[in-house]
Amino acid sequence: MKYSTSPTPSLNNYPRSTSPLPAPANYQSATVSAATKRYKYFRRLFKFNQMDFEYAAWQMVYLFVAPQKVFRNFNYRKHTKSQFARDDPAFLVLLCIWLFLSSIFFATICFEKQLGIGLSWSQVVLFVLYVVFVDFLGAGIIVSTLFWYVSNKYLRRDRDGPDVEWGYAFDVHINAFFPPLSLLHCFQIVLFNNLVNDESFVACLVSNTFWLASIIYYMYITFLGYSNLPMLRNIRVFLLPLPVLVILYFGTLLVKWNLSNILVSFYVYRVL
Repeated sequence: MKYSTSPTPSLNNYPRSTSPLPAPANYQSATVSAATKRYKYFRRLFKFNQMDFEYAAWQMVYLFVAPQKVFRNFNYRKHTKSQFARDDPAFLVLLCIWLFLSSIFFATICFEKQLGIGLSWSQVVLFVLYVVFVDFLGAGIIVSTLFWYVSNKYLRRDRDGPDVEWGYAFDVHINAFFPPLSLLHCFQIVLFNNLVNDESFVACLVSNTFWLASIIYYMYITFLGYSNLPMLRNIRVFLLPLPVLVILYFGTLLVKWNLSNILVSFYVYRVL
């Protein structure tokens, strides 16, 4: 006896059309609004027990040794949660903690030991707040918005196709921000503090080389992040400033502009 069956649903109805498995019961389609995603993300900022800090720390390590693996995971997230951007703020929280600690260390080494400037607790707090909320979060929002706009406006393959998520643009920025932060706020100060703050050409060479490596690191990880998106083209545009950057690097050496000294002077002017 032949029983009637319902027609087989088309795989085209699912965003995961390349998978032989049906979409899970809790699968969220791509129609979830950006406002809903932001609400869920910020709500989890205050739920530390729901954050995967171990996995976020793993990502920080791999941003130094193999950043491609970090962005490969963003593809997995797109297939399982229908978004490229992180839905777990653990990485952002760890980065803020790392920036908080490195800023205190930076202020202690550069201001007190090297420059002989004793900072009060209120000045240290002011310095840390400036670095975390203005230099990192404020500037990060501006840079992410700029890259998000340029990517959607000029780099999309199909105007009617999917666009770049702002949350993903912010994720790319904080991914690219972590290695330069470690190089400039930690390694440079710990290993070459006395040398960098000297007025010699060697000090200028070491300092500006740290800056060159940091900016190249930022540009390369940014390039990897946007090249990971299949809806974009001409991603090499993010590497176009490299020749200009190298020229400026040699220019600062010729005129002996120590970029680390300039940064410290800016920080002193800000908090004093």
